[in-house]
This record gives sequence, C-alpha cells and structure tokens, in this order.
Amino acid sequence: MDYRLPITVTHSHKLDLYCLHKIIRGRVVLVYQDFRIRGGISVRFSSKNLVALVVLTVILAGASVANAKTQIDFWFSLGGQLGETVQQLVTDFNNSQDEFEVVAFFRGAYAESMTAAIAAYRAGNAPHILQVYEVGTQTMLLSGAIYPVYQLMEEQGIEIDWDDFVSAVYAYYTHKGDLYSLPFNSSSPIFFYNRDIFEAAGLDPDRPPQTWQEVEEYSRQIIESGAARYGFTTGWPAWVQLETMHAWHGLPFASQGNGFDGLDVELLINGEFGMKHMSALARWQEEGIFHYGGRGDSANWIFMNEDAAMM
Repeated sequence: MDYRLPITVTHSHKLDLYCLHKIIRGRVVLVYQDFRIRGGISVRFSSKNLVALVVLTVILAGASVANAKTQIDFWFSLGGQLGETVQQLVTDFNNSQDEFEVVAFFRGAYAESMTAAIAAYRAGNAPHILQVYEVGTQTMLLSGAIYPVYQLMEEQGIEIDWDDFVSAVYAYYTHKGDLYSLPFNSSSPIFFYNRDIFEAAGLDPDRPPQTWQEVEEYSRQIIESGAARYGFTTGWPAWVQLETMHAWHGLPFASQGNGFDGLDVELLINGEFGMKHMSALARWQEEGIFHYGGRGDSANWIFMNEDAAMM
C-alpha cells in the first residue's frame, strides 16, 4: 500500500493548531441573484499560491438610497479567529467608503447556514451574500438562487485574471469553464504530527512518515513505547480519507466528472483503491493503531489532547 500522504505540518501548540485547522477548512461565497456589482472588486494576493481574499462592492438592483448607506447582509460560518478576521475585513471595507454598509452575520455551522439561507430565499428575504462550504456547491448551483460570479463580472465590465487563482481551487467551483462561486478560505488537508510524542517514542521528529506503510510502522512504535494511546486519527473522514485520497492519486471519486457533468452520478469509492484504503483503516482500527473520532472535526481533540500522535 505504497501511496502518499498529504502535505505535512508539525505542531505541538494546541490552541494555534486548532486555529490553523479551522483556517484550512474550505468555504465558498455565493452571491444571490438580486444583486449587482456597482463599484468594483478588490483582490489582494500575498503570493500566486494563496487563494484570493476578495471584497465585493455590491448593491441591490433597482434600489435607490439617498443620503444613506446601502446595507448588504453577509452570512458566514467561520468562528474563532477566522470569524474575527472576517469581521475585520468587513470593518475595513465599511471604513473605506461611505456608500455601502456590509453587515456580517454568523449563522452557525455550514449545513445550518445553507439550510437557513435556502429557507430565507423561499420566503423572499435571503441574505445578499452567503458563504457556503464546498459540499453545498452543487446544491446552490441547482437552486436557481445564485447569481454566477463569472456572469456578474461580465455584465459589470470587470476584467478578472482568473489565472491568479490556484488552478485546483478555481476548478472546484467552475462548471463548463465558468466560475460560479468565489473561492474563499478554501480547504486543503494537512497531515499533522506531534513532535514531542515522536521524541518520546524514539522517532526522529524531523522525519515524519511519507507513506501509509510508515504511518503504520510509526504508530506501532508509538503505542509500544507508551508515548500515546493511538497512532493516528482523522478529521472529516469522508472528505479526507475518501474524496481527497482519490484526488491525491489522480482517481475519480464519482462518475460524471465527479458530479459536475450530470445528476446521474455513481460513487466510485468501492473500487480497488477505495476498498484497499478503507480495509486498511478498518484493520488499523481493530488493532488500535487508528482511532475513529467521528464525523466532521470531532477527532481534533483526540490529537490536541495528545491521545493520538498523528492526524
């Protein structure tokens, strides 16, 4: 089973690790149909390899507001440090001009926020801008409620160099070559390991495992040494261990272009590769090498509490 792991990061500081993990969870911003850009778009890059942080200047179509700021409601689902960053971006934008006032509302977890937004749309009072996690992208594309980003830019005569976006991230939110939603805080799985546990187990903290075979070998040594209860755990198992593992090895996760080319889609996770990987995880779970921590990010605390050496 000589296949690869995602990029590796070392960390032993629990609070910072939690913030970093939240940073890498992916999101996407969708703009509802009843809005148009009037002022422009400001894009800031720290490098070509980072996803753009974009602030849209939007105005309700047909609205006429005299001597008052036009309010724009923005629903988001980022908590903690990321939520504070979003609020700061909004504050900076609001302070940069006196025509628009963006009001950011934290609407809970991603599924909750998307469900609430769809209900609000049906009731005729949807937010003007909605942040949706990547899992909800297809749902929103089929909802008829959003105004595609590419169309928004074209109709307002705003030229965007789409090559400035990370190609893999850009492609995720693209259908038939057109960008439908704006990448924002996009996800990328990261392999974490605890250097202190590695040292206690007699492992080189500067040489993390590079393959799943090494993960197994390291885990056995860690458990035998008593340095940690488990070798490794995983957050977001369906996304990381199934979808991302297939993509990482250049394999389709589902038919119909991974679901982008049609609705008659079949999951391909029970193919040779998927069965091989899941069988290994099941065996490692039985042996105590791997510990399943639940859905979503519920496994984070297993790693942060140092019950598992890797995640």
